[in-house]
Amino acid sequence: MRTADFYYDLPQELIAQDPLEDRSASRLMHLSKTDGAIEHGYFRDILRYLRKGDCLVINDTKVIPARLYGHKKDTGALIEILLLKRKADNVWECLVKPGKKARPGAQITFGNGILEGEIVDVVEEGNRLIQFRYDGIWEEILDQLGEMPLPPYITHKLKDKNRYQTVYAKNEGSAAAPTAGLHFTRDLLQQVEEMGVKIAHVTLHVGLGTFRPVKVDDVKDHHMHSEFYVVEEDQAALINETKRQGGRVISVGTTSCRTLESAAGEDGVLKAGSGWTDIFIYPGYSFKMIDGLITNFHLPESTLLMLVSALAGKEHIMAAYAEAVKERYRFFSFGDAMFIE
Repeated sequence: MRTADFYYDLPQELIAQDPLEDRSASRLMHLSKTDGAIEHGYFRDILRYLRKGDCLVINDTKVIPARLYGHKKDTGALIEILLLKRKADNVWECLVKPGKKARPGAQITFGNGILEGEIVDVVEEGNRLIQFRYDGIWEEILDQLGEMPLPPYITHKLKDKNRYQTVYAKNEGSAAAPTAGLHFTRDLLQQVEEMGVKIAHVTLHVGLGTFRPVKVDDVKDHHMHSEFYVVEEDQAALINETKRQGGRVISVGTTSCRTLESAAGEDGVLKAGSGWTDIFIYPGYSFKMIDGLITNFHLPESTLLMLVSALAGKEHIMAAYAEAVKERYRFFSFGDAMFIE
């Protein structure tokens, strides 16, 4: 299977640059994984497709303002840092630009000395380990100095940090938002529950590995970066009970999907626990846990496009994407949504 098989042509103007004022006003494409049939509507129409007894699984991770700008102490050169993974209390794996100036031993200062860092090592893919020093509470300093790490295809400045968070974001740790969940409002979630649909939560801290381009010709040669996930006992019980009762498990986003598929046994039972997953889902994969998926429209040749192709069939997905381009859907993080069932 070739990476080029997942290419499609996307006009630049269809890449959404700003979130809609009303989260649930985005468009929704309904795609049947059985026959590829398509229906068009709005996200609030998701209520038409959910059924009593279903379980909606959300990812309650919270994006941290992970982009920091500092200066090298010795030269004053500007350094941009993106926090990727916490490795120890005050040590983070970071993406650093420009990398050539970021050698071990380099001292960096942020916000006129409110925060300081020292590069202590170079690790996989040229990322740096940085030891931070500060007085006060880390989360407050990050909130004061950091910016939301919007993807590079979004060039507009985000006016409200909360618009790159889901309304149910709780557990801090992501470098990117689980964007399928951005469409839900609290009112819409309440309506979902009132119709007899259960809502379960898992946590997967989204790293940049999910969005790295696939640089190999053969899909099977691509290696996913690992991300940390948590499935709590009561939530696993809720999801397993849904299955036992004949209800559907519907994942909100590819991150929830990857968590569920990572934590599920070959017997189709979800196991509580936590750990790191580098699961890579592409056509040919047999899903153990999810029955449906709410997701955004993904980049050409991306691992996320491969995941949705595994669920709905590559031909159905590529036809649906061609239809989305024709109908002028909005693409990527702040764009429109698709429900595959």
